[in-house]
Amino acid sequence: MIVCLVGPTGVGKSEVALDLAERLGAEIVCADSRQVYRGLDIGTAKPSVAERSRVPHHLLDLVDPDEAYSAGRYARDAAACVSALHARGARVLLVGGTGLYVRALLWGLCDGPTADPDLRSAWLARERCEPGAVYRRLSDVDPASAAAIHPNDLPKALRAIEVFELTGTPLSAMQRAHGFRAPRYDAVIVGLRRDREDLYRRIDARVDGMVEAGLEEEVAGLMRRGYGSDAPGLRAVGYRQIVGALGGAYDLSEAIRLTKRDTRRYAKRQITWFAADPAVRWVDVKDDARVDEVVTRVVARLDDAVGVTAKRREGW
Repeated sequence: MIVCLVGPTGVGKSEVALDLAERLGAEIVCADSRQVYRGLDIGTAKPSVAERSRVPHHLLDLVDPDEAYSAGRYARDAAACVSALHARGARVLLVGGTGLYVRALLWGLCDGPTADPDLRSAWLARERCEPGAVYRRLSDVDPASAAAIHPNDLPKALRAIEVFELTGTPLSAMQRAHGFRAPRYDAVIVGLRRDREDLYRRIDARVDGMVEAGLEEEVAGLMRRGYGSDAPGLRAVGYRQIVGALGGAYDLSEAIRLTKRDTRRYAKRQITWFAADPAVRWVDVKDDARVDEVVTRVVARLDDAVGVTAKRREGW
């Protein structure tokens, strides 16, 4: 069995996951599309060295910021990681807010063509000359995918165009045919959620904390190493806004404002994604709730899901 802890950014997954992993005797497998990048530490709220020493974490720091990383690749990496953990008798706690990564591991992805670097480079060049060209093309050839992909999510839009241009079939049609009907694992999914105003306050405070911790210096260091605004890692929320400030498009205060705004928007999309999944068992978290209280409630939801008592949890 795989236990999954999901929810929007800023909801408190990381803190709960550490205590929950210790209580279950599990190791954490991360499902975060930005924590896979090396060097993106502060702005992705990557677990600290102390936290990783406390509970082993997997699938962090897999690629450099200028490398593309897809849900399909994550599904392969995560499946190999889960198999290795199960082979040595370790329990798995999947933690993250990237819903597509969670789905890719648990349900697999529809078959599609391998990436075409030349095609992607051509579209990226066109996007630089004609901002919005990629999304306009996607809207023409695959309106269903365009409706599901944010206009600023260039990697997903490029992949959908790539699928269409290489196969002649819209990605949305392939996904409908796949149907995600055959789960690959026996999984229990618990989601954390908060009152929207509470969540947004936490997000704003989190961004302020990242800036105080040195986010601007982290981004400047990445740029000095040669990573530009077109690097996939630096298109993440928080990083692209700081890149804009360092490039002179606006000042740091505006970058912080934009980061808060875009993080709230991203959290809203995460909430919508997970709310549409009937398999998620929700735990509502109050602003003053202690972590141990939340963990106890999560464990109760797990017990309810698998139909066992706490005494039988050792069989997980």
